[in-house]
Amino acid sequence: MSTPTLDRRPLYGIGTVARLTGLKPDTLRVWERRYGLGASHKSATGRRQYTQGDLEHLQLVAALVKEGARIGEIASSERKTLEMLTRQQQGRGAETALRGKPKALAVGEALCEWLDDHQGCLSNVDARLARADLGVVLDGLQDEITASDVIVAECPTLGSGSVERLQRLHALAPEARIIVCYRYGNEHWLRELSEQQIVTLPFPPEPGRLAFEIAHSAVQSEAAEGEGNLGELVVAREREFGSTELAAARQLKSTLDCECPRHIADLIEALANFEEYSASCSVDNWHDAAVHACIYTYTGQA
Repeated sequence: MSTPTLDRRPLYGIGTVARLTGLKPDTLRVWERRYGLGASHKSATGRRQYTQGDLEHLQLVAALVKEGARIGEIASSERKTLEMLTRQQQGRGAETALRGKPKALAVGEALCEWLDDHQGCLSNVDARLARADLGVVLDGLQDEITASDVIVAECPTLGSGSVERLQRLHALAPEARIIVCYRYGNEHWLRELSEQQIVTLPFPPEPGRLAFEIAHSAVQSEAAEGEGNLGELVVAREREFGSTELAAARQLKSTLDCECPRHIADLIEALANFEEYSASCSVDNWHDAAVHACIYTYTGQA
């Protein structure tokens, strides 16, 4: 029996990587051409697609260059070397920044195809997609299973056989959060899985619910290590315009001598305040969390 192949997700475009690293897209292209610091994948149309590992590697390089390192001297360094240099540069506070995203494993052909169209559900993890049945993955990818922090498995029908495989999965990764996407199942098996702390969702899952469950797993993993809390499902981004810039914008005058500069500055400030408010709202369930996440995202885009 051949070992299932794994596809890395999510995949980021060059614009997203530029924003998350603080580098210009032209700089990323130059680094790829000169030093081989490029994307691991390309789309069918030839567009660069960066994995989570690519992104984290570039974030380390960018941080060191910002601190004064020469790109030519560190471009070929392995990740462990870059992490060591970052610790030396940033001191003890570097540990949180160096920690990579929690590892997720998605199992099942239909589930993986669905996730290809809903990569936003994987934005909080470094995911691998195994396009094979759970039984095949259990036999061929045990090391990947034991290294995962969250596992999303497709089970078309919940019965004695599939529940037995899920219990075996739980035994291989007892610390991992397991989420099962099923098509058919009765209350008996759903109750038994719930008693084992296994989350069950109908397939196809509601994107907001699955995104919340995966994000909850990621934050729970950080909280267990003393690095965060379960209220940190939304992290505020750094402001592009501060109060000083907005105050200066209010004073701008156009040829029509209108009040538009003042109005747009007031609008941006109001949006910034609302964005901060929406990120700090408390939530009691996945639906509220999904709503607040959407509000926060739309406000930030605006």
